[in-house]
Amino acid sequence: MKSHRVLQVSFALAIFGFSITAFAGETSVAEAGQGVWQKHEYTFQFLGFTTTYSCDGLASKLKVLLIAAGARADAKSNSGACSRGYGTPDKFARAYLIFYALAPVGTADTVTAPINGVWRSEALGDRSPREVRLGDCELVEQFRDKVLPMFTTRNIENRMTCVPHQLSGSVINLKFEVFTGLPAAKDK
Repeated sequence: MKSHRVLQVSFALAIFGFSITAFAGETSVAEAGQGVWQKHEYTFQFLGFTTTYSCDGLASKLKVLLIAAGARADAKSNSGACSRGYGTPDKFARAYLIFYALAPVGTADTVTAPINGVWRSEALGDRSPREVRLGDCELVEQFRDKVLPMFTTRNIENRMTCVPHQLSGSVINLKFEVFTGLPAAKDK
């Protein structure tokens, strides 16, 4: 019942340009606006020194990062053609990404209908999201450089330190605000 009330208040405030959003039990006030979903397709090839992924393992981690970064829930991350086969670590693992990121109305060339969007604070770190570990530091770093620019972001705080060939001294600390769709209402 409480979440139903939060959604009612969120909807009412969205009309006036503000929104209350609830994520992981936290409530925050954020700017709202109209946005359109932009489709992105990207072939991500990982080359790191500390961790070696299988192509399907890389695809799984990238999907977690896409959703955490504000991609629409139907984001796809498929394993690419790998020389070593399914489930086997490959120094040249790759994944094919297909996802939608919200862009403010007027900044994107698209014919889709606008939806309500909100600026959401996001933080990537060791175990945040829970599937990300310190060994994924170089992956998060490459995601930041290659994929995050496809999202509408602001206030990026990059305090990443990835030490090749070791976990000691590595730090995953990337914070940003992302423009994304309002969370879907959950029926109870």
